[in-house]
Amino acid sequence: MDAAIMNGANKKCGAVAGVRTIKNPVSAARMVMDNSDHVLLSQRGAEQFAAEHGLTMVDTSYFYTQYRWDQLQKAIAKDTIELDHSDTTGYYQNDDIPDNKFGTVGCVALDKFGNLAAATSTGGITNKKYNRIGDSPLIGCGTYADNKTCAISCTGKGEDFIRIVAAYDIAALMKYKSLSLKASTDYVILTKLKQIKGRGGCIAIDKAGHIAMPFTTEGMFRGYIDTQGKLKVLIYKL
Repeated sequence: MDAAIMNGANKKCGAVAGVRTIKNPVSAARMVMDNSDHVLLSQRGAEQFAAEHGLTMVDTSYFYTQYRWDQLQKAIAKDTIELDHSDTTGYYQNDDIPDNKFGTVGCVALDKFGNLAAATSTGGITNKKYNRIGDSPLIGCGTYADNKTCAISCTGKGEDFIRIVAAYDIAALMKYKSLSLKASTDYVILTKLKQIKGRGGCIAIDKAGHIAMPFTTEGMFRGYIDTQGKLKVLIYKL
């Protein structure tokens, strides 16, 4: 599992990658941010750090479900990878499995003081190999926050988001070209990501509270709530 968190007020951030026994990886990412001189810890070192700082550790069996195990076995049999979101091309999605929407969970937030924050936690793509790590724990790729611009959390095929440094690119377009949040996210996700045949999307909020949630897949589970308690949950394109 991989996770990252970033504070837009001071650019502090923390991340863990390739962990197996930390119950809540995003809590470990927060611990790295608040209680270490580092940004990214991986595998056994990250688990050692988390245990030494009192985070809940579990056996890998804690994460087991029969449904997900069966999904993995089917992916292994077909030698395919599985994306979190439905894919009409069928390239990333196993047609034998009707619901593939699992894995990445992201959050972006703006508080009453104008501070922005972003966090992302994921199990990655199903049937990943060779200790593969995606974009989620890489600051600027899958997770980024800056009080001067926006907070971003991405989901999809991580390699594509790494190639275009997606999260930071959105913030950079706002900072250096003065584009709106919508224009910046649309360009990065709907133009640049599509140009490399990338699959996925992002959730974003800017310093004024504007929200953007574009994606190239058929659907993306997403939602928001404001200070008045207005709540909206969406799956497919509007």
